[in-house]
Amino acid sequence: MLDFAHMSAEELIRPEGYECPCGKHHVTTLKYLKIGQGVLECLPEALTAVGAKKPMVVCDDNTYKVAGERVALLLQAAGIPHSLYIVPCMEDRLRPAEWELGSICMHFDAQCDFILGVGSGVINDLCKVAGHATGRPTGIVGTAPSMDGYASNSSSMEVNKVKTTLYNACPVLILCDTQIIAQAPMRMLWAGLGDMAAKYISVCEWRISHLVTGEYYCESVAEMMRVSLRKIMANAEGIQRREPDAIQNIVEGLVMAGLAMAYAQVSRPASGLEHYFSHVWEMQALERGKPYDLHGIQVGVGTVLSMKLYEKIKEIRPTREHARRAMERFDAATWEKNIRRIFGATAPQILAIERQAGKNDPVKHEKRLSAILEHWDDIQKIIREELPDFSWLVETMGQTGMPLSPADLGISKQDVVDAFVGSRDIRDKYLSSSLLWDLGYLDEMADWLAQNC
Repeated sequence: MLDFAHMSAEELIRPEGYECPCGKHHVTTLKYLKIGQGVLECLPEALTAVGAKKPMVVCDDNTYKVAGERVALLLQAAGIPHSLYIVPCMEDRLRPAEWELGSICMHFDAQCDFILGVGSGVINDLCKVAGHATGRPTGIVGTAPSMDGYASNSSSMEVNKVKTTLYNACPVLILCDTQIIAQAPMRMLWAGLGDMAAKYISVCEWRISHLVTGEYYCESVAEMMRVSLRKIMANAEGIQRREPDAIQNIVEGLVMAGLAMAYAQVSRPASGLEHYFSHVWEMQALERGKPYDLHGIQVGVGTVLSMKLYEKIKEIRPTREHARRAMERFDAATWEKNIRRIFGATAPQILAIERQAGKNDPVKHEKRLSAILEHWDDIQKIIREELPDFSWLVETMGQTGMPLSPADLGISKQDVVDAFVGSRDIRDKYLSSSLLWDLGYLDEMADWLAQNC
């Protein structure tokens, strides 16, 4: 097994990549990576290293004040020609959606050979998609440890009000100056911790899906997540005090998560049911024209909910008869009606996913059920190996002051249940909600969750 978890940054981003026993060639397009205090001063050197001669700097009003103005001054002092675009915020905050992307593309300077984002999640995702559209490589100057997508080859976007993952390319340059990042709003620090705590669930479900559906899995990539997660959780208490080691560890972990996704070429190593709580809540908010919280904050709450569900999954003793009776009771018209109620105007796109994936097909269900029953002891073993003690996790996250319950975010019990039930439908991805549906326990667990969320 390749020991990615203990490799240096230089080893992880080597251009030739690695042939892995999992069958994939793990490689990233990332060429320059520095994390630490004062590394923003390395920007001219970094641009030279990746061959960028005239970057287009993209930021928003907030990130311009935090680091964008300083970036422009550094480029000016180094004699590096550049253009600067500050993306207008048309609503309560910048969104990773069509309008913002179109704004960047319409103001794109065709003489620029590079797109340099200054910001965190939304700016990074917008720049990756804009870079893909314009054929330009991208880089990012991180301003907050709020998400795990800095080094990933994907962007989490709102397409027709549906949260969608678009696969494009990893940035070739990442600079995360922890002096800047440590000053981010505390809610963004909490978001980063929430996005990393999620990896307990994501790795667990990746392994379970591998057993049930035969989905690709790489132990070396999974171990990257585990080691980063252990470092971050061990330093979680220091986040509230903005301790340098705690900030350094969380940023390194988030970048490592992005590299893991790039290596695996899917979001699996970093995203499970906990992310889908957040995705559905965001889609519900978009449908209602209301604001939603930071993705990582919602993911943190989703992680706590997912952990509660796994405590109940441990108690299940599955039988083929129970699962088959639930499948016989399944009514496609009732299911579709519920999808339309939960997702509103975006329901047709959700229904199209099912037509293509056939998750509700009885023949496919029977095949998955057989795999679950054959491997139930193995599934329980995976849960024991991957998931921490529930009380310890809540205490560790809670000592930072971060929100831990849907009520803390103003999310209703109904929206929690709808997000749980709808999570298996918004993409073709096998989650714990998928497992419970296959076993015939989804409705029962939804009722339990309504009383215990």
